[in-house]
Amino acid sequence: MKLHLEIWRQAGPTREGHFEGIDVDDAEEQMSILELLDHINDKLIEDNKEPFAFASDCREGICGTCGLMVNGRPHGAGQNAPACQQRLFNYKDGDTLEIEPMRSNAFPVVKDMVVDRSALDRVMQQGGYVSIMAGTAPDADTLHVNHEAAETALDHAACIGCGACVAACPNGAAHLFTGAKLTHLAHLPLGQEERGKRARQMVDELETNFGSCSLYGECADVCPAGIPLTAVAAVTRERARAALRGKDD
Repeated sequence: MKLHLEIWRQAGPTREGHFEGIDVDDAEEQMSILELLDHINDKLIEDNKEPFAFASDCREGICGTCGLMVNGRPHGAGQNAPACQQRLFNYKDGDTLEIEPMRSNAFPVVKDMVVDRSALDRVMQQGGYVSIMAGTAPDADTLHVNHEAAETALDHAACIGCGACVAACPNGAAHLFTGAKLTHLAHLPLGQEERGKRARQMVDELETNFGSCSLYGECADVCPAGIPLTAVAAVTRERARAALRGKDD
């Protein structure tokens, strides 16, 4: 399989970047985007040239660190899959693939395809957790959670924090990400005690770092975890609930 690649080169956060063209004539359809980059880097290293920097960890679609853009789409052409699970059979022999870092003002480039996504971490630090004593594993059996609530919580807990929703949004909004976290904990008993505080703090941090949501819907279209667009509504709903109930909630 022959491909022409335009891959982003940027030496550091304060340096100007550019696309570097590379032709590959031995790619395989079952390769992932990351395996393709590995293949290219192996050849560059053999030729004593600098490999491209990109982030990855588990390569199982769980950790969310492998985010990049392929032909302007977060992760790649496949629907709802991270870059490590995007296979080249989504492209045709002779295609050109433009690979670059996730584009957002909230994600400054560190090097090549590696970006700083700590803005998402700061949102989580404001309330994406339960800080009360949760007890031991057997204690969980004493807290009743109906099936519908449990399924909703688990569906939204699936968010891997990759940042694809931010990169896909014309406004650079992170409402799908934040809404998923708020919905997850709002449906569980142990998440109730800090619910209002969580909503106020997380939404304040969200608005500090990211753009406003205009309901374009691109975020849900590229989300590897399949978080539904309805999660966006949780941002407004949970903040309004917190405002009505006051600071004691």
